[in-house]
Amino acid sequence: MKFYTLIFFSILYIPCFSQHDTLKIKHDSLKIKKENRFKVAGSVLANSVLSVPGDFSAMGHTISSDWKRTAIYTAGIIGLVAVDRHTTGFWHDNVEPNIKYSLPKVESSIPHVIGTDIYIVYPIIGLYAGSLAINNKKGQVVAVNAIKSLAYSYVISQVVLKTIASRKRPQRRINDNNPVEEPWTKNPWDFGNYNQVHLTHGGDATSFPSFHATSYFAVAKVFQMEYNNYWIPYTFVTAVFLSDIKSHDHWVSDLLVGGLIGTIIGRSIVISSRKQMAKKESNAFNENPKKFSMQKQLIPQISNSMIGLQFIGTF
Repeated sequence: MKFYTLIFFSILYIPCFSQHDTLKIKHDSLKIKKENRFKVAGSVLANSVLSVPGDFSAMGHTISSDWKRTAIYTAGIIGLVAVDRHTTGFWHDNVEPNIKYSLPKVESSIPHVIGTDIYIVYPIIGLYAGSLAINNKKGQVVAVNAIKSLAYSYVISQVVLKTIASRKRPQRRINDNNPVEEPWTKNPWDFGNYNQVHLTHGGDATSFPSFHATSYFAVAKVFQMEYNNYWIPYTFVTAVFLSDIKSHDHWVSDLLVGGLIGTIIGRSIVISSRKQMAKKESNAFNENPKKFSMQKQLIPQISNSMIGLQFIGTF
């Protein structure tokens, strides 16, 4: 009789265990469904703000993690400036005249977004708006990171570095015999001409580095890392940049250094963003760690010498 009684309770406990697991799965599913577009959007924006210190920390780490590499890059930049008279002259005489296409001019309603900038900024806005509409977290993260890369490029390149360097822009064409006219120069070492901080495009002594090269390559790096694709983002930003090449009055070193700085900015933003999201997910997993919880199970035990129940607690 004891044997049949035990079998009866064993059968009874099986659906109880199944019900416990099923309810847990349903609870988790409902929890996931609660991630509506507003919660996702808020989470993305919050992570973007919280990761700001990490962005600059990652930039600093890129420079300080390997001083030998940093020294090599610094020497390379000095070398580029040293040969700028030749490389920029070649660019003016042989490259720019062969670039004969342009993109349709579109009026922008966003302040300071002028010329071909609209072909970079508007797709980012479109990506964010579309991702918000369909509640796509990945697209929102990429768009927000791209916007941050533009903002950082403006502060670091346009406001800070251009002001510090105060380098005059090269006269077109450097290899001709025409006398130098202000505010241009034919001397690649013409730095230190500070007069004021230029918050907008152009201006005297604002050649180094190229803000457009910085911002375009920062955006390209964000898209490259987020979508694991080099060809599309870099081909796109290069095509946009070259379509208006004659309005970029820069030495070749300005362009290359701008691209390098933009790459560091974009890479640092993505790395910091991923760390912040991983940290949040880890905190969510360990949420309320002081709260004790235990799952209980009673398992029938049958042998030649005994009949009983085994209690198992998992916590």
